[in-house]
Amino acid sequence: MMRPDVIDLRNFYHTHLGGVVRRALVRKIRQIWPDISNFRLLGLGYATPYLFPFRSETERTLALMPAEQGVIHWPHGGPGLVGLCEEGTLPLEDSSVDRVLWVHGLENTRAADAALQEIWRVLTSSGRLLVIVPGRRSVWARMEKTPFGYGHPYSDKQLRRILRENNFITSDTVGALYFPPSSIRLNLRAAQFMENLGERWWPGFSGVRLIEAEKQVFALSEGTKKVRRFRPVIAPAARPIGARREVSKNTSRS
Repeated sequence: MMRPDVIDLRNFYHTHLGGVVRRALVRKIRQIWPDISNFRLLGLGYATPYLFPFRSETERTLALMPAEQGVIHWPHGGPGLVGLCEEGTLPLEDSSVDRVLWVHGLENTRAADAALQEIWRVLTSSGRLLVIVPGRRSVWARMEKTPFGYGHPYSDKQLRRILRENNFITSDTVGALYFPPSSIRLNLRAAQFMENLGERWWPGFSGVRLIEAEKQVFALSEGTKKVRRFRPVIAPAARPIGARREVSKNTSRS
């Protein structure tokens, strides 16, 4: 499965279109999570563009990026709060996170069930997961000029099914990005107007779908023993690690 690397993702969010996308999705995230005061927030995939507005509110904010994608230092000008990991083996303790934001992740992973089971493990008993994926019927999923054009887009039914199969209780799915994936200035200026119009008149044709899911906890029966699983500890990198493409370029130059 082809996925965008970390350099492509960073470059997209440095464009005018990427900035409009970030603002539109931050507004939607804020509607779903109006108050995350004193929560421990984890961003997975490439969630850092959406974490910054919440950092001052949370008890702790950190990000983990998959090894196949690569990682870039974040936040700029401060101590690193991001690490590299395998999607099916998160270097976190059980029940250590209150909220998980997963962006540019589910549609690109080769092991969705393993990743969701790890997210379930690290969430607290009242923890919640917010997944953002390309919509199956959207124009955004058919154009590779943005990161939402890669991987496997999802329908609402598919999203709810995969989350329920991994012990999550799902809420209603909502949409965002009703404007076309174009960098034309007129399109970007009208983005907010088109968002409001799309939410009202064609809610099922958004560029991305957002769904919140709550961790479902089952009571242990008598005689059931809890098995403690040990997770590898990933040491922080001395300097930002780019995607494989960047590494190969530097190697060839030397």
